Parts: sequence; structure tokens; C-alpha cells
Amino acid sequence: MNMFLHELQAYRKSTFIWTLSLVAVLVLFMSMFPSLSKDAAEFKKLLEGYPESVRKAFGISLESITSLLGFYSYVFAYIVLCGSIQAMNLGLSILSKESREKTADFLLTKPVTRQQVVTAKLSAAVTSLAATNLFYLAAAVITAQAVSDVSFDKQIFVLISLTAFLVECMFLALGLLVSAALSNIKSVLPLSLSMVFGFYFLNMFGSVIGEKAFRYFTPFNYYDTAYIIKHSAYEARFIIIEIVLVAAGVLASYIIYAKKDIHAV
Repeated sequence: MNMFLHELQAYRKSTFIWTLSLVAVLVLFMSMFPSLSKDAAEFKKLLEGYPESVRKAFGISLESITSLLGFYSYVFAYIVLCGSIQAMNLGLSILSKESREKTADFLLTKPVTRQQVVTAKLSAAVTSLAATNLFYLAAAVITAQAVSDVSFDKQIFVLISLTAFLVECMFLALGLLVSAALSNIKSVLPLSLSMVFGFYFLNMFGSVIGEKAFRYFTPFNYYDTAYIIKHSAYEARFIIIEIVLVAAGVLASYIIYAKKDIHAV
């Protein structure tokens, strides 16, 4: 419990900054919706001038972009991108920061197992992400109600918003696995950005060429907002795939970390 609280306190500042940043991005984009909805025809005509491949790459749907849920789906792609960077940063930092800050020997001489160390750190990271998403969801609902003159399906809105946490869990598990496997990560941010943007560009490429198989290789496309709007549900097969991948990544991290040689200096 002491390790959990210590890690949670260590993440407090970054969690606050990420939460504030996500809300700021949301408010900035959603503040454009009232003027966009008033000139919906002109806005659609403007988008029609862009090549179809560009619209697909950025997730722009001409059929729904002028509705609140359609516009939010477009904005939400950038929210998920930012949240995924936060999750990857946490995942990569969980186990690597002790070696980087030369405190690994101090931590591992305590009367706790390595499994307990991983559990405490992972629990704190998940709690941090959950807190960020909880505050973001509250801000998103309030903002959507403020900018929309017409009612919208709040259940679908919440379902879309919750996918951010689901995607972040995958990146958190991936970051944890990488931090357990690599001996020394000198800088978290460059590795985090390269991995997240790599998956993001893979998602864009798959959208452009229309290859559905790419969906299985990038977490950004596991939860299709168009499907959620139409069916008010997630695609079951991707929920199952995520559970398997996250469980495998976390389990592998425990095994690797329990056996690896850890150097404090």
C-alpha cells in the first residue's frame, strides 16, 4: 500500500497536467461546433473538395461530421492520441525509472517481492489513467451540452468517450512490457512518441487503403466510432482481443521482471 500511494503521489502532477491538456483540447475543438452546425452545407461542400484519401486518413465522414456525435468522433481521435501518449509514458516509466534514477537497489532490498513491486506500480498507473478519464468524461459531457442546441444520445457519447481508457490500457500494457524487457531506458518521451505515432500512422495508412486487416495491428482502430454510433455497442471480437493482449503483456512483464538482472548504476 505504501508503494502504491508513493507511486500515485509521484504521478499526481503529470496526471493533473494531462487531464487539463485533454480538457483544453476538447473545449478548443468543440467550441467550433456551433458555428460549424449553422453553416453545415457550406462546411460539407468545403470538405468535399478534399481528396477522399485525406478524409479517410483523418477520420472525416461527410454523412455525420455536422452532427454533434459525428463531429465529436472526429475530435475524439486526437483526444485518444494524446491519452495514448500519457499511457505509454506511464507504462515505460513504471519499471525503468528505478534504474534511471538509481533507486533500484534501494527498492529491491525492501521486504517485498518483485511481483508486489510491479503490482503496486501498475495499480497506481491504472488509477492515474482512470482519474484522467473520469474528469475528462465529466468535462466532455458538460461541454457537449453547452455547445449543442439539440439533444444527442448521451449513452453513445459516453461509450465513445470510454474507448479512450480502453485504448490507453493497451498502450499501458505495451509500455510495461517494453520497460520490463529493456535493460535501460534513458529517456521515456522519445520512445513513447515514436511508438504511439507509429501505431497512429499505421491506422491512418490502413484507413486510406481500406484494408480491414490493419485494424488488428493498431489499437487506434479497435473501437470504430461509426460502429458505436450505429449499434450503441462495441465490437465483441476487439474486446476479446484487447483482453487477451493486455493480459498477455502484463503476465509477460511479471515473468520477465522477476527473472531479469537489475542494475542500479
